[in-house]
Amino acid sequence: MAAQPLRPVGERSMGSSREAARAPARSPAWASTQASTPGAALAVQRDSPESGLQKHYSNLCMEKSQKINPFILHILQEVDEEIKKGLAAGITLNIAGNNRLVPVERVTGEDFWILSKILKNCLYINGLDVGYNLLCDVGAYYAAKLLQKQLNLIYLNLMFNDIGPEGGELIAKVLHKNRTLKYLRMTGNKIENKGGMFFAAMLQINSSLEKLDLGDCDLGMQSVIAFATVLTQNQAIKAINLNRPILYGEQEESTVHVGRMLKENHCLVALHMCKHDIKNSGIQQLCDALYLNSSLRYLDVSCNKITHDGMVYLADVLKSNTTLEVIDLSFNRIENAGANYLSETLTSHNRSLKALSVVSNNIEGEGLVALSQSMKTNLTFSHIYIWGNKFDEATCVAYSDLIQTGCLKPDNTDVEPFVVDGRVYLAEVSNGLKKHYYWTSTYGESYDHSSNAGFALVPVGQQP
Repeated sequence: MAAQPLRPVGERSMGSSREAARAPARSPAWASTQASTPGAALAVQRDSPESGLQKHYSNLCMEKSQKINPFILHILQEVDEEIKKGLAAGITLNIAGNNRLVPVERVTGEDFWILSKILKNCLYINGLDVGYNLLCDVGAYYAAKLLQKQLNLIYLNLMFNDIGPEGGELIAKVLHKNRTLKYLRMTGNKIENKGGMFFAAMLQINSSLEKLDLGDCDLGMQSVIAFATVLTQNQAIKAINLNRPILYGEQEESTVHVGRMLKENHCLVALHMCKHDIKNSGIQQLCDALYLNSSLRYLDVSCNKITHDGMVYLADVLKSNTTLEVIDLSFNRIENAGANYLSETLTSHNRSLKALSVVSNNIEGEGLVALSQSMKTNLTFSHIYIWGNKFDEATCVAYSDLIQTGCLKPDNTDVEPFVVDGRVYLAEVSNGLKKHYYWTSTYGESYDHSSNAGFALVPVGQQP
């Protein structure tokens, strides 16, 4: 008879023995926080978070025979110092593994087991970033446990942690009952179609989550359609990221279903559909829905296959749509004709769009100059990103004039003029709609508005 899989001793299953089996086989028992004797009570008091998170972590590692992670120790020391200064309310604990400013020993699932035991009693911590670590499905098990017990956590970042479909299932299921988490990032974890279906099912029940990022998670067509279907009823989600699903075929079913959803959903504010293989017929489906939608403010259709013909539909809907404020068309092929369609609408009709990105769209001088002229007459249109197109002298002069006259602020574009031998050129500047989506700068502010203008203009469910 086959041996039963091991799980933490004395630990209750979160839903099934199969889920419990995903915990590490050598993990010791979860200690009860209730002391049964006076001596034990003193020990609990000595190791409580109030005595210092750093000390509590060290003691717990020794008690459980777990190796101390120096990176976690360093971060907890910083938090202790903040608490001593009286900054104990609303702390976001940043233990991201891609921090290049300090030596990093990436957090494993077993490291997170110890960390979760500390955080479950820390009511002043309401945000946790453990992205770019090595949590895997083991860490997902303890992340789910943390969401069960830490009722102040409103932001959780688990991006790029090698969490698979089973780990995704654990987190999705615990969110059926969680009523505090507002923003969850699962970006880059290959939960695949199976995991995506569990998250879609969760959205049928959860009524508190406002922002969900499942970009680069290898979602399938079935799960994308499931999300579109669920969002016709869910009234809580304000922003969803479904970037780069694994889709097959040329029928663009995903945009058909998302278009239907937009006609019925009047709560969604931001929609990210990067790398959906959207073509002109797909953008037509979305634009047809936007005639009836009165809530969407941020539309990201970057990295698709939209050409100038698709801009006819977008330019037309922008004549009547008064809610869209940010559109990301980066890395498509709208060319001069598409830029001219948009310019005409922005000059004569639309007065709601604030930011437009046409980075790397094979636009030459004429189309770029036309867009610059729109900014002179349309004072609402304040952000434009054009790098990666073909700049001639007229383009360089046009954008230099915009900046010098104050029509375009230097922080609101990704180019900067300079002069060589009396001729104006444009250089790239690290500004954009979502420059820090995958990473954060090692200097300056972590979430600088000029580098993340899309999220600044449409601030939905941001981390505390």
